[in-house]
Amino acid sequence: MSDVSFYDYAALSAQAKAALLKRSEADLSEVIEKVKPIIEAVRTEGDAALARFARDFDRAQNVSANNLQVTTAEFDAAFGLVDQAVVDAIQFGIDNIRSFHEEQKPETMWMKEIRPGAFAGDRFTPIQSVALYVPRGKGSFPSVTMMTAVPAVVAGVPNLAIVTPPAPDGSVDAATLVAARLAGVETVYKVGGAQAVAAIAYGTSTIKPALKIVGPGSPWVVAAKRLLSGVIDTGLPAGPSEALIFADDTVHGGLAALDLLIEAEHGPDSSAYLVTHSRRVAEEALAALPDHWSLMSEQRVGFSRTVLTGKTGGIILTSSLEESYDFVNAYAPEHLEILSKEPYDHLGRITEASEILLGQHTPCSIGNFGLGPNAVLPTSRWARTYGPLSVTDFVKRSSIGYVTAAGFPLLAGHAHTLALYEGFSSHALAVSDLRQKFVR
Repeated sequence: MSDVSFYDYAALSAQAKAALLKRSEADLSEVIEKVKPIIEAVRTEGDAALARFARDFDRAQNVSANNLQVTTAEFDAAFGLVDQAVVDAIQFGIDNIRSFHEEQKPETMWMKEIRPGAFAGDRFTPIQSVALYVPRGKGSFPSVTMMTAVPAVVAGVPNLAIVTPPAPDGSVDAATLVAARLAGVETVYKVGGAQAVAAIAYGTSTIKPALKIVGPGSPWVVAAKRLLSGVIDTGLPAGPSEALIFADDTVHGGLAALDLLIEAEHGPDSSAYLVTHSRRVAEEALAALPDHWSLMSEQRVGFSRTVLTGKTGGIILTSSLEESYDFVNAYAPEHLEILSKEPYDHLGRITEASEILLGQHTPCSIGNFGLGPNAVLPTSRWARTYGPLSVTDFVKRSSIGYVTAAGFPLLAGHAHTLALYEGFSSHALAVSDLRQKFVR
């Protein structure tokens, strides 16, 4: 397919190489200006604004200020609307995700004797309220419900709620409700987009405000999170889907093309590149794409073709493995597949990727739907400083210190010296002999 973007990486200018690193959400200035009045409307009008935006943006005519929350009856009905095979797949994924995240859960408290009579440690407690954002615009995502709800429940968050856009008939995706209940979350609101972030940040008559919101979303959701970051903890930056498929010369390019389409089909704002130093692999991938597209739905072909023929996707032919490694680390992808018969040979050279899937039998599909590790991941190169969503995103850490009477003199002496040096007289007094006058 000659229309697929193809880059001879070594021949590109520095400016062209830098352009390959850009994602669709790189410049949110226009979106941010459109989001500002949405946030203000929710802040001042509450549920009425949410219902209006559901009608205007989601075309959900049956949503009103009085029915923004999913009822128990709607939860119960959802199980009758979803094939048992889908329910079983959701339960299978939840079991794996729970097993993985239970291993992540930190011990409630630890302490170590730093010096004789002086103890220090950490205590972990759940965040008291968290909202889970589950997108819907280009499909339905019970998998996102699984990935966000399970670690939150494992962490012990006492107040959990899901916000997700309604369908035109005013319903919430049935599989999403099934996943929510099986994961342990019974509070779901029919609200999405920037207005959902605002509702969770400020609260409305129906929606209780939360301390934090997590989950992937559109550029509108990302923009709202940026604007409201001073009001609510917006968690790791998770925007439109992105993936790199790294392939060496031991694999067939048709396999690389197959996996290249996985994240590209999420939407036209996705990013997806095949990165290889093998011209054979690159050419085989190009040749295989039409056959793969012939087996996909028209909508997903449209999305993935837009990505792979545009400025945020395609095939990158490097001049060497070293150049491939360098590009992967510079791109810092959300999802990375290492396609090779010996993937561990390459793993040590990759430092900047949030999810790394190894070998020919670990496509992003398996990672997305329930291998166990979390598939809510940082996008837009934030993998350089953030990791995947985890149990630790739902707990907070407190430092614990305890000094005995026997341990006090040694620590107090050094603290007194530094307090005087830094000019803090009260600090110094608190560790002086004066203290003993009041200790019982």
